[in-house]
Amino acid sequence: MNRKAFIESHGATCNNWRQSWSFINEAERIVIFGAWDFHTEGNTTLIFSEDWKIRRGRKQSAYKQSREHIRLIEEEGYLLMTFPMQGSDANKDESGIGPAKIGGFTPRLEERVLSRDGQNWYASDRKLDIAIPEEVDFNGTYAEGALVTISVNSYERNRDARQKCLDHYGYDCAGCGLNFEVIYGALGKDFIHVHHVVPIHTIQEEYEVDPIKDLIPVCPNCHAMIHRVKPALTVSQLKEHIARRKSGVIVS
Repeated sequence: MNRKAFIESHGATCNNWRQSWSFINEAERIVIFGAWDFHTEGNTTLIFSEDWKIRRGRKQSAYKQSREHIRLIEEEGYLLMTFPMQGSDANKDESGIGPAKIGGFTPRLEERVLSRDGQNWYASDRKLDIAIPEEVDFNGTYAEGALVTISVNSYERNRDARQKCLDHYGYDCAGCGLNFEVIYGALGKDFIHVHHVVPIHTIQEEYEVDPIKDLIPVCPNCHAMIHRVKPALTVSQLKEHIARRKSGVIVS
């Protein structure tokens, strides 16, 4: 079964089968989005962004349709469902530039909840299942990335690099400003997570980490929120999100 036949089997359609990534079943008030694997982290997928209106200098032909589908979910109570899509690099050049191409899809619909952060909309089942492994023992230089087997496979974290990061930045969370020692006293002294600015799992090879440029301290809550979506938020984006919440701007 191809993608079109799968979507039509659920009573949905679209304006452009070649370009569309969202579909609608008007009779049952259902909107279906394709959930790209390269925009998926755990149970959360980035399904629409205002940044997608223009790609490589050209307007996205399916952008307007998908934006309307988002509105129907937000304002008129349409049910959101997604199905997994696998990306292919077939249309990309040697520099990794080129349009997305479907390498495959899983013919399975899953009910999702829509949430918004600024210009981005995410589909999620509200379950946070992003495991963020902490540091494991390591002897050597600041090389990172080798797989280590503990209870699960985890990319190793270098303790010396972590400490140099904390010596530079201190123990305040770079996202929300939390300091565990201030809140918990001696119990919280020197406790903080260290976030890799470029996630190790995206590098998938050993590399020499710069403790100042590549690492930054964040509390566990901010660390989890950073990795709640894919691609992961930057610390700056997370701080902007927090600032909007504090200023009274409603951010779903």
